[in-house]
Amino acid sequence: MGGRDKVQDDWFKATEFPRSANYDPDWVLENMMGPNALWLTESLAGCMGFHSGMRVLDLGCGKGLSSIFLAKEYGAQVWAADLWIDASENFRRIREAGVEDRVFPIHAEAHALPFADGFFDAIVSVDAYHYFGTDDLYLENHLARLVKSGGQMGIVVPGLVEELPSAEAPEHLREYWEPVFFSLHSPGWWKRHWERSGLVDVELSDLLPDGWRLWMASDLAWSEHLGNPSKEADMLGLDRGRTLGFARMVGRRNDRPASRLDEL
Repeated sequence: MGGRDKVQDDWFKATEFPRSANYDPDWVLENMMGPNALWLTESLAGCMGFHSGMRVLDLGCGKGLSSIFLAKEYGAQVWAADLWIDASENFRRIREAGVEDRVFPIHAEAHALPFADGFFDAIVSVDAYHYFGTDDLYLENHLARLVKSGGQMGIVVPGLVEELPSAEAPEHLREYWEPVFFSLHSPGWWKRHWERSGLVDVELSDLLPDGWRLWMASDLAWSEHLGNPSKEADMLGLDRGRTLGFARMVGRRNDRPASRLDEL
């Protein structure tokens, strides 16, 4: 896949994401920080029970596209938390989108979230959880306590089709491989990672259908927008879903109390 016509065709006509198709592509491109956050959020929302008025934590929201989407499409109240993007900058974007009464930007680090236990009806993390959530104790010590019993937690992250058999990059991807890619894991790995905490009943753990193609289409459109060549798109085109894609997981918080660091 390559060339402007094909990129634009994929960008504007991703029929599997009809809600995302209603948003201005220029606005999306201008505020992207990686693969199309609206596509990823819609893919996750289809597996979760969002409804009007529910309280949602959007952890690692970037420039707030996912938070704005959840507020506009489902009427959720969303706390948009991110470390890298200033909350005032996000608030301007939120206000321009007309959802300042439903989306509340927070500047926060994932290990120091300033929220009450059980405050949220749901937690989502789109294209961010792999930066901090691979820690064996992260769910137990920092996140699970924030969602009420019976509430859902959902993530969608760049991932692997299967775990790598060694500590080396796949041979066909070695030219492109970066150390950060070793933070990527398979749906099976993520499922075991959450289940062994004893805090979450995993309801879904899979690869986003055709995720590598969607990732590549996003990257090509973004690189064209920036006027830069895309090494990552070349990598995805070479791999064609053999190794890389998007891992998606949804779990439901059970009744077991979560520990806190100050209790250990």
